[in-house]
Amino acid sequence: MEVKTSLLDNMIGVGDMVLLEPLNEDSFIVNLRNRFDHNEIYTYIGSVVISMNPYRSLPIYTPQKVEEYRNRNFYELSPHIYALADEAYRSLRDQDKDQCILITGESGAGKTEASKLVMSYVAAVCGKGQEVNKVKEQLLQSNPVLEAFGNAKTMRNDNSSRFGKYMDIEFDFKGDPLGGVISNYLLEKSRVCKQPRGERNFHIFYQLLSGASDDTLMKLKLDRDFSKYNYLSLDSANVNGLDDAASFRTVRNAMQIVGFMEAEVQSVLELVAAVLKLGNIEFKPESRVNGFDESRVKDKNGETIEMCELLGIEQSVLERAFSYRTVEAKMEKMSTTLNVAQAYYARDALAKNLYSRLFSWLVTRINESIKVGPLSGLVMGVLDIYGFEIFEDNSFEQFIINYCNEKLQQIFIELTLREEQEEYIREDIEWTNIEYFNNAIICDLIENNQNGILAMLDEECLRPGTVTDDTFLDKLNTICAEHQHFESRLNKNSKFLTDHSLPHSCFRIQHYAGKVLYRVEGFVDKNNDLLYRDLSQAMYKATHSLMRQLFPEGNPAKVNLKRPPTAGFQFKASVGVLMKNLQTKNPNYIRCIKPNDKKVAHIFTDSLVCHQVRYLGLVENVRVRRAGYAFRQPYESCLERYKMLCKKTWPHWRGPARDGVEVLLTDCSVPTEEFAYGRSKIFIRNPRTLFTLEERRRACLEDLATLIQKIYRGWKSRTHFLLLKKSQVVVAAWYRRYAQQNKYQKIKSATLVMQSFVRGWKGGIEYMPVSLSLQMQKYFLGLKTTTMSPMDNTWPAKPYGFLEGAHTQLRRIFHLWRCKKYRGQFTEEKKAVYEEKLEASEIFKDKKALYPSSVSQPFKGDYLEIQKNPKYQKLNSAMEEKVLLADLVNKINRANGKGSPRLFLLTKSNFVLADQKTGQVKASVPLPDLASVSVSTQSDGFFALKLKEGSASASKGDFLLSSEHLIEIITKLHRIGTTAADRDQINIDISDE
Repeated sequence: MEVKTSLLDNMIGVGDMVLLEPLNEDSFIVNLRNRFDHNEIYTYIGSVVISMNPYRSLPIYTPQKVEEYRNRNFYELSPHIYALADEAYRSLRDQDKDQCILITGESGAGKTEASKLVMSYVAAVCGKGQEVNKVKEQLLQSNPVLEAFGNAKTMRNDNSSRFGKYMDIEFDFKGDPLGGVISNYLLEKSRVCKQPRGERNFHIFYQLLSGASDDTLMKLKLDRDFSKYNYLSLDSANVNGLDDAASFRTVRNAMQIVGFMEAEVQSVLELVAAVLKLGNIEFKPESRVNGFDESRVKDKNGETIEMCELLGIEQSVLERAFSYRTVEAKMEKMSTTLNVAQAYYARDALAKNLYSRLFSWLVTRINESIKVGPLSGLVMGVLDIYGFEIFEDNSFEQFIINYCNEKLQQIFIELTLREEQEEYIREDIEWTNIEYFNNAIICDLIENNQNGILAMLDEECLRPGTVTDDTFLDKLNTICAEHQHFESRLNKNSKFLTDHSLPHSCFRIQHYAGKVLYRVEGFVDKNNDLLYRDLSQAMYKATHSLMRQLFPEGNPAKVNLKRPPTAGFQFKASVGVLMKNLQTKNPNYIRCIKPNDKKVAHIFTDSLVCHQVRYLGLVENVRVRRAGYAFRQPYESCLERYKMLCKKTWPHWRGPARDGVEVLLTDCSVPTEEFAYGRSKIFIRNPRTLFTLEERRRACLEDLATLIQKIYRGWKSRTHFLLLKKSQVVVAAWYRRYAQQNKYQKIKSATLVMQSFVRGWKGGIEYMPVSLSLQMQKYFLGLKTTTMSPMDNTWPAKPYGFLEGAHTQLRRIFHLWRCKKYRGQFTEEKKAVYEEKLEASEIFKDKKALYPSSVSQPFKGDYLEIQKNPKYQKLNSAMEEKVLLADLVNKINRANGKGSPRLFLLTKSNFVLADQKTGQVKASVPLPDLASVSVSTQSDGFFALKLKEGSASASKGDFLLSSEHLIEIITKLHRIGTTAADRDQINIDISDE
């Protein structure tokens, strides 16, 4: 069977960039655009997947696609994210290799969706079972919860992850998931208090106000109007394509599946509501006698009271925490007042810390549900972390995010080169080193323990005395002045001191992705990330179930005077742990690219894509891959694909696959410098050599197809001719047999007729007169004209009295025979109808004057066409059994004798009377409650249904009804009572009483 490789068969552009000719940035972009225009959003660079965000749904993620890529070779089908997920999963399951899938790219490039697709594919192809399905469902449902609390609408992405997520999924030896652990990195908590224009706060705030029930909002003391909350931006509160109400229901359901108790969900929502109310607390200045300004809570709408009620905090405790700050140093304690600006800072710091700690608690709580203990089995890690960010105004958050991306780029370069080198060593192929940009120098600029930017920022935060963002910048200018990737207005790397693109309060770093300008304003405060101890202690005093867990440092019994680690230090440490974790696993890469900034489909912006290709180093990645050999393939696959190019290997090669490939390439006259033989693979240096082989293969396939068509047409024509010949012989044989049999029968029949006439003539001559013989002959011949209808009573008259016995017997036998022939034509349904007619005859014949006129009328049963008529669709669906009879009857009122039209429905168990217009059931009587049916002997259509005394339906009273199909109704009632073994036969009373 031929191995189909879609990278080479009928491909749009080039499916693997390693095979791109010529290789340069322009051809790279053109190939991406060509594939994107044809809805091919995935392209390979060797084993790396490039993913273009289509900004629309494509039919390439169906269950059929999952089965198509399941257990298939990576290059066997067209490029797809499922191919990478399948390769990683099979390596983990079959080779016991821990895997990690690194998903990188700009914000809005589709990283979060890519991670969902990887997890959904792994969930679809791994084992089944109640416990396994439960684990898979919990792992998948953790996404909606984290997205609601950690994602937000930004200018670049309507569902942008504002935190980094790394999930380790543990599998057993069979490849079934056991559980997982989620690590989160640097939630952008500053978004809680302030969002850039055109962006939103975290999704959960809008989802809660839009999707929660009125009762829930009342308990949380919230209003649906977004404009009432200072922390919610109004210019982009509603986003096209996002249904916040539906998303809230999804989040609630996901929390239930993950394992949150209802009380925990309510506690989480209460804290979310508390954050919203914090934003509405305002302060007013109040002068003291000592001349210092003091802040006081200005609460017009009772927001402070409502928040205190939600969290179980005394109002006076919270207001004091916003007005005073206690500073402890060794044995001394000093209390200072806060002015209005400091009070607002404290309020926002509390809101950011409360939400950040709540998010961390959610991650921990999810881990409690999905974690299986210390990771000891097979592990697959999925990294979905914020992409490289270059905004007009870049602050501490963008600096930290870009530092993380620098580390990821560094590990990508190292592992890519290492993997490439290991394969050449493994295959015993000579390796040629190439030059590439190593961004370790940029990482060192940021994370160096002595002279790194983060170390200097921590030193400034911990230094006594007046510390500002400007002093931090001065320190950077002093220490980093000579660094080639650092620029500021005062260092000598800045070419022009009057460069207006580099303001005084900013510094610039030459990242691998390009130059980024950072504004130092807020660096020190955001790195300190301090929350006044008075606020922590106030939160610890709350009676709310979660507060003590979120603010443990507020415990007065465990006062820690040691300064907490800075945000930069914590993030650097967590990134270091992440890098060590990734280096222990086999890496798989997905490089996400967004085609445009408008977030719309079918638009490909060359300049934007080119920028991403450059900073992701994709062209360099191709050059690394092609440094030695551009294409490699196992000997078996190569021989199977190209064996038709050589007569010695076609159609079958009986020896080792490597020997066959050697014979093949020698016969095709491929230059020896264009390929090399590895231990298990053939390595081809130049893509042009591969395309030459493909062209020759395509031409050979056309010749083979022509040969196959010729052989097939010849075989088909010969087969058809032989079939016609065989059929003609068979037809001729059967026809000759038929003709001879027919001829024989005619001769035999003629002979018998002649013999009979001769014998009759002789007998007539001897024993009877000629006239008697002729009369007898005429009589018997006249019998042939008798009709086959059982209703026809005509019969030829007997010519002589002595034929009386034979005449009677012949008439009886013929009638029985034609009745049998007539009955044999009946279907089962027609037999049932005639049986009902026969039963009707037994009941009513000679008893009811109406009966004779009903004989010619067929029993139709459903006169209302209740199954077809949409008017009675609801009534039909309400019937639990098949309706045997449906008719329109008149119900006679016993009080005034007036009639009301009713629908009469009869089943095997009961009869139903329903309103004609509405179809509403008026009465439903089980047939066991029916005692008898009474009718008159006249030609009227009245009948009375008498119910058994003491039955459940007796309270309704007897029914007097009138119908044009009385005979059929009574007959069916009688048949049902007769055939039911568990019920008394219904008595039919026919009288004039």
